[in-house]
Amino acid sequence: MALTFRECTPNDLDTLIRISRETFAAAFEQANDPKDFNDYLKKAFHPDKMASELDDTHSFFYFVFEDEVLVGYFKLNLNDSQTDIKNPDAVEIERIYVLESHQGKQIGAWMIHQIIGLAKGMGKTFIWLGVWEENPKAIKFYQRHGFEKFDEHPYYIGSDKQTDWLLRLDLQ
Repeated sequence: MALTFRECTPNDLDTLIRISRETFAAAFEQANDPKDFNDYLKKAFHPDKMASELDDTHSFFYFVFEDEVLVGYFKLNLNDSQTDIKNPDAVEIERIYVLESHQGKQIGAWMIHQIIGLAKGMGKTFIWLGVWEENPKAIKFYQRHGFEKFDEHPYYIGSDKQTDWLLRLDLQ
């Protein structure tokens, strides 16, 4: 299994929307109210919103490939494009998803290592992310990679107010 990644371009918009919706639905649809969930999907992954995010000079989407097959993606935010902290010394992982058919292959762990390398290459001192408090599998995954909880913030799926744990990994 050879894994690679590349930064997404505006030409990737349709594929990015498709994989974003597919991976998010696989991860969270069952645990949310259908109306709230569908409202969220329409808003969060609307073509105009996704195109705007792709055009943001401080946000970066990356496709991950196993050999030549698209298996996941991640999104990083810097500076004022971060959703919460907005610290110039930090990189936010806003999204990190692996297609359901490719989970269990350590692709997520590989992605974390690539993100650490990118962040260090940018001279950043820490990486942070938000993870739903009711997603113990993801929390354990991040903790295994050295992330520690430092705060919480609200996250809305439609009108449903949920709580994300904010996790941090220092890069010293």
